[in-house]
Amino acid sequence: MLERMFADLSLAHRLELAEGHACLDFAHTRKRLTPESSTAWDAAHGAIAVFDGPDSPLTQTFGLGITSRDSYEGSLEMLEQFFFSRGAPANHEVSPLTGLALHQLLCKRDYQPIEMSSVMYQPAHCPEVPAVVDVRIVKQDQADLWGRVGADAWAADHPEFREFLLDMGKISTSRENTHCFLAIVDGEPAATAVLHVHGGVALFAGSATLPGLRRRGAQSALLNARMRHACALGCDLFMMVSEPGSTSQRNAERNGFRIAYTRTKWQLVPPAIG
Repeated sequence: MLERMFADLSLAHRLELAEGHACLDFAHTRKRLTPESSTAWDAAHGAIAVFDGPDSPLTQTFGLGITSRDSYEGSLEMLEQFFFSRGAPANHEVSPLTGLALHQLLCKRDYQPIEMSSVMYQPAHCPEVPAVVDVRIVKQDQADLWGRVGADAWAADHPEFREFLLDMGKISTSRENTHCFLAIVDGEPAATAVLHVHGGVALFAGSATLPGLRRRGAQSALLNARMRHACALGCDLFMMVSEPGSTSQRNAERNGFRIAYTRTKWQLVPPAIG
């Protein structure tokens, strides 16, 4: 029987830190591979803040109001300075479990909600039967292939992100605590996925399938393989994030995930770049 977990503040703390550290590890890896990059981070002001470029979806914070409940106003001022000084808006992923005070303060400071996401979880468990689709953990000499498959799969729906995704793929296969997976269908690379591990939490992300090879069981196989690998690494909690009400959310729920909370991304654009 799976251990029962409740969607409370202690669970949110683990989930938000896991995703925050995934973003932080990405920033560390980019800086290691490209020392001249402008990538920066700050984990000293009540959240994990990452700057990966003004327009990067990774430029944001995680854990605001979760990691510390000291002066929200003081934390926000320091975090805003971190982003504004680099020509970027301040973006904060905020769990509703932080309480009303933080959300009211964000509104008072003229933040606007720009995105919502379902943060999902389930106690870790190892599938008894391995997937029938061939799934491989990507080695460094396969990094370019993995990056191309992922970029092509995502770009089918979001062509504007293809170059960013190619770049992201190279970094993902090089960062610590991250395991990249590739599914093979009929002898052809078909789909990609990522497993990031922090504090016993297995974050499943980066799932994408080439359009011509969808509905062939690739993503189910990738989830199965990542669950088994996460259990082998000693994880006790699985995590996924998706758009509310999306196909991804429904698929996750079919595989035993439950919604912990619906998170809001808040943005404040400084007048100079607004």
